[in-house]
Amino acid sequence: MASSLSSISSSHSPIKPSLFNFTFKPKLTKTLAKTLIKPSFPILRCSIISRPQYIPNHIPNPHYIRIFDTTLRDGEQSPGATMTAKEKLDIARQLAKLGVDIIEAGFPAASEADLEAVRMIAKEIGNNVLENEYVPVICGLARCNKKDIDAAWEAVRFAKRPRIHTFIATSEIHMKYKLKKSKEEVVERARSMVAYARSLGCEDVEFSPEDAGRSEREFLYHILEEVIKAGATTLNIPDTVGYTVPSEFGQLIADIKANTPGIENVIISTHCQNDLGLSTANTLAGACAGARQVEVTINGIGERAGNASLEEVVMALKCRGEQIMGGLYTGIDTKHIVMASKMVEEYSGLLVQPHKAIVGANAFAHESGIHQDGMLKHKNTYEIISPEDIGLHRSDESGIVLGKLSGRHAFRSKLLELGYDIDGKEFDDLFWNFKSVAEKKKNITDDDLIALVSDEVFQPQVVWKLGDVQVTCGSLGLSTATVRLIAADGVEHTACSVGTGPVDAAYKAVDLIVKVPVSLLEYSMNGVTAGIDAIASTRVLICEEVFNASTNAYTGQAVQRKFSGTGASMDIVIASVRAYVGALNKLLGIRKPKVEEYAGTEAAQSL
Repeated sequence: MASSLSSISSSHSPIKPSLFNFTFKPKLTKTLAKTLIKPSFPILRCSIISRPQYIPNHIPNPHYIRIFDTTLRDGEQSPGATMTAKEKLDIARQLAKLGVDIIEAGFPAASEADLEAVRMIAKEIGNNVLENEYVPVICGLARCNKKDIDAAWEAVRFAKRPRIHTFIATSEIHMKYKLKKSKEEVVERARSMVAYARSLGCEDVEFSPEDAGRSEREFLYHILEEVIKAGATTLNIPDTVGYTVPSEFGQLIADIKANTPGIENVIISTHCQNDLGLSTANTLAGACAGARQVEVTINGIGERAGNASLEEVVMALKCRGEQIMGGLYTGIDTKHIVMASKMVEEYSGLLVQPHKAIVGANAFAHESGIHQDGMLKHKNTYEIISPEDIGLHRSDESGIVLGKLSGRHAFRSKLLELGYDIDGKEFDDLFWNFKSVAEKKKNITDDDLIALVSDEVFQPQVVWKLGDVQVTCGSLGLSTATVRLIAADGVEHTACSVGTGPVDAAYKAVDLIVKVPVSLLEYSMNGVTAGIDAIASTRVLICEEVFNASTNAYTGQAVQRKFSGTGASMDIVIASVRAYVGALNKLLGIRKPKVEEYAGTEAAQSL
């Protein structure tokens, strides 16, 4: 059966969707219609899952779904989610562990820092061959113009498998009011720019008709036909504003598959926004209708209400793909989902809501008596997914209770249970931070440990390191603060200031040292656990008063970057200063990339 499977094009998979009802409406020849609607044959069982050989415009196994992760591009466009090059590299490394097929590493034309970050990922992650010769495709986004495409190619060309993803709007409202171009001009621009990307030597070119969900069908078929002729290997169909519902989006994919000449020579992809909360459902509907690539982000972050969530789509396919979706499956190693989720949450500053599917704090919590009774009798009564499948271990089953006498082995085991695989210097620093807290706090909870990991591990590259903070405050006089910061070269700097409160005074003292005028946009603090000895977790959001702009991929307008920072400590002032210094380090890391930040990587050679 394997040989017969490999001979069938992925875009013409004979799988008939049973999750949604879609009707193929071919307008072409009867021969093509017969090709599109074939009798089904025995499906490939998940027990023999394997990642097919990577061919840009063809998937040998018609049941395989490519996972295209755009956390580092669309996800970073969330307000406040700006990440440094080091943070992006860390996330890309985790995405490779996950087994993501394509990593959209960024929008290189946005700024020089963005281009350098994508180039660094292409050089390191894009050449790291893992098991079964797996190496992720590294993709860069570009609008349909030569400047953007040149920047994208310059960034991704160092990868073993580079891809350029170019797009242009095709809906009437976008062409009339945003592009101010006719249909003919849009088609010509799309065709010529796809051909230009191929002429640079890029053999893997993806094209997206922006706002396809609201585009006129006949025009959509026509422009897709033209870019196929020009050399596109993947056609991504974006529901850019999250407008469609599952049956509608699934039918759109089915119609494109039935009515676009040459569609059998490319991969159909989906990109669903979450404006109506339907992105995951629409993505699954598209896959059932014939799409064999899905574009997703970790934790579902992205523009406005976000994107289809990687963990939701992947676990839905793992849980129900064989039963009701014709045997669809992915190459994702789900045990790395929890770590990826935590890493993105910390680096982006976008907290996961407790009731978020798969990775939320309450996803595997059971509080009602009826549910608890069922869980005690049989876990499957109220859990359709085992937490261990996504890399989450139940702490109440391990028997490990941490305290001031705990050793490294117990500490590492507890971290692994929480989904953190940390070693080297990061583990050493975290362990001694834990020991310091354990000396002062009788009971160390899982939430305490998560806060410590956030404060110690998920921090930006150090430009300034917090040394000491001393404050005086109260109702009898002005609040004063003395802050000592340590520069990257080891030189210590101390400043004093007064303010309306201890945090304000400390922040002003930091400003005197760093000398970068910023505005504090948001400040929030939470007690991680109950009790007067609770660890405080602080998050801040800042922006530079001198306009530090990046280009928005969709609008082409300059946008102000915002930077988040987090800090944790049993002292609320120290937690606040750590968060502020972390945000400043992010800003400085983006503003002026340093050679030492990339030391030890190939990227350093090109700076």
